[in-house]
Amino acid sequence: MSFYENRILPHVIYLCCGRADVTEIRKSVVPDAYGRVLEIGMGAGANLPLYDPQKVEVVLGLEPSEGMRRKAAPAIQASPVKVELIAAGAEDIPLPGASVDTVVLTYTLCSIPDAGRALAEMRRVLKPGGLMLFAEHGRDPDPGIYKWQRRLEPVWKPVFGGCHLTRDAPALLEAAGFRIQSRDSLHLEGMPKFGAFQTLGSARLV
Repeated sequence: MSFYENRILPHVIYLCCGRADVTEIRKSVVPDAYGRVLEIGMGAGANLPLYDPQKVEVVLGLEPSEGMRRKAAPAIQASPVKVELIAAGAEDIPLPGASVDTVVLTYTLCSIPDAGRALAEMRRVLKPGGLMLFAEHGRDPDPGIYKWQRRLEPVWKPVFGGCHLTRDAPALLEAAGFRIQSRDSLHLEGMPKFGAFQTLGSARLV
């Protein structure tokens, strides 16, 4: 891992994903988590204060970046729920099948190299009837903005840790065998149009 990826990128991601309006989106989904929770790409632990300790047994925080795991230390120490860090990527989750009740996927799917393989792994580790909670940015429904997203993505990805501007989270979830239960979308104000479109909601295994 390069110096940029280990020392600089975690701060860049923290600033982008720690915005107040992004936190409000997180508040719309994270409190619904229950039981044994697998959080994909826990990052600096922005979701940890939002879990309900009356509903959550443990948060298994999957995070491949050493820099992000280091940055998460204060949030883990202050967390209202038990946290176990897992130093691994989402394409190979080191957990048994059908071993978690909830998967939380917030602002992570965009940067996973192999999204299809990662979603298959999330499906594998979820218990039958398990809950998927998601909040992601991605492909804008406006064709003009989507055109710019495609143009900018090759330049954007190396700077922002492999982040894709054009991924359609709900479509990817459905293709992986999840059934969307609820879905909402919005454009964040004060952001460039190519990164403003957000989708959030919940899904279950088909």
